Amino acid sequence: MDQPIQFCTFYVDGLFFGVNVLKVQEVLNEQDMTPVPLASKEVCGLINLRGQIVTAIDLRQRLDLDRNELQEPPMNVVVHTEDGIFSLLVDEIGDVIEPDEATFENPPETLEGVARELVAGVYKLEDRLLLILDTEKAVLIGNSSGANREASISA
Repeated sequence: MDQPIQFCTFYVDGLFFGVNVLKVQEVLNEQDMTPVPLASKEVCGLINLRGQIVTAIDLRQRLDLDRNELQEPPMNVVVHTEDGIFSLLVDEIGDVIEPDEATFENPPETLEGVARELVAGVYKLEDRLLLILDTEKAVLIGNSSGANREASISA
């Protein structure tokens, strides 16, 4: 029998997202960040995670959402991708949940813009939708010509 999939959940601008727990290294409170001159608006900076330099990506910016006017600092969801480790800046951390596989659906037609590209699917929960974030696509930063480049900073 297949193992049920568990998701680490978080909120960005009131939207409920999840990433596979196997891709999550850790969840952290606000971290000191070093800005990166001339970086894309989605790249907030670099954090030092026990000697490892990690690129921090603002999911609000990545999803073309409004800036966070709340006083609360962002949380960090540190994820593994094929291109390395990245920190996704989110508004609030949720729980680890294990939704029923039967409730999985393709992304709804109402999703538009960048969100449509970054959401791999949804789970219908009792009181809301769980949007499954494609972490591999979330860490790719596009430019105005439509070509993608990695958000990682090379030394």
